[in-house]
Amino acid sequence: MAGPVRDGGAVYSARFEQPCAEARAVPPNRRRLNCRTHLPDPRHMSTLICGSIAFDTIMVFHDRFKNHILPEKIHLLNVAFLVPDMRREFGGCAGNIAYTLKMLGGEPTIMATVGDDAAPYLARLDGLGLSRAHVREVPGSFTAQAFITTDLDDNQITAFHPGAMNHSHLNKVSDAIGTRLGIVSPDGRDGMIEHARQFAEAGIPFIFDPGQGLPMFDGTDLMRFIDAATYVTVNDYEAQLLQDRTGQSLEALATRVKALIVTLGGNGSHIYAGGQRIEIPGVKADVVDPTGCGDAYRAGLLHGISSGMDWPTTGRLASLIGGIKISQRGGQNHRFTREEIAVRYREAFGSSLD
Repeated sequence: MAGPVRDGGAVYSARFEQPCAEARAVPPNRRRLNCRTHLPDPRHMSTLICGSIAFDTIMVFHDRFKNHILPEKIHLLNVAFLVPDMRREFGGCAGNIAYTLKMLGGEPTIMATVGDDAAPYLARLDGLGLSRAHVREVPGSFTAQAFITTDLDDNQITAFHPGAMNHSHLNKVSDAIGTRLGIVSPDGRDGMIEHARQFAEAGIPFIFDPGQGLPMFDGTDLMRFIDAATYVTVNDYEAQLLQDRTGQSLEALATRVKALIVTLGGNGSHIYAGGQRIEIPGVKADVVDPTGCGDAYRAGLLHGISSGMDWPTTGRLASLIGGIKISQRGGQNHRFTREEIAVRYREAFGSSLD
């Protein structure tokens, strides 16, 4: 799903060594990855990406929504937007995140569901060298479809048909042998709940990334997700909704995870970690299409975490990747090499990407 744009169990130092001292001191059912971990080369570390695979139909409205929606008539909303520009893209959070993480040198494994119409997407995954071993085909269904209208202020209105995504709970995290890091991104409601639980029970650190799926959950649900997760990431709108539904501030929620990340569009992001709020600057970019920028940012987060980068570096890398994506249409048309990223990071932030 595109948008405007997430540990429980026994905890090990990167799950390759003995349990860290902090983990050993806490009962197994409450252990959390709060100690510094030493992670292996991300090229040899499989990251399981649970989320949607979708076809995105993207339309551009050559005006601003605010000029056509009357606040005093919102209860009688009946609007139509003329969209001269329309195209179909490969999308979905899992597909988008995996696409970018692969370019960063990671080893993403997609766990998703697709329908009878998925042949073009499956062929694309093969061409990109992305495994579809855990992409389940659900007969008699459509692959998830997002219909996205973007205005000149980069606001988006999205209609989403979940299709095969509603069967995502049929996939099991335990089937993806060798997973060392994960993310639960927008997917079928039952799938998100089950995959978060399975990551936690397996002791695999993961990001909870509710995205546009957040409204499916009440405050109790969200607290369960947060207490199971190692990291949480949301955009600024979702952050407000998260606070409203849980009744807790971002600062309070951040104490329950290793890091809470809030993206702010062109204004960068905030990372709440270690009792601090780390300010991550935005990266100047030519804005072409915001679709999938949040997914690109999350790929940067996953790469930074798996590479053992500190939070300022991880956040800046993620911000840079999001800036690169926004200058291209769709969620999977931006391209770069790791060498280019190193150069652009230095240009943007005045330091080396270590």
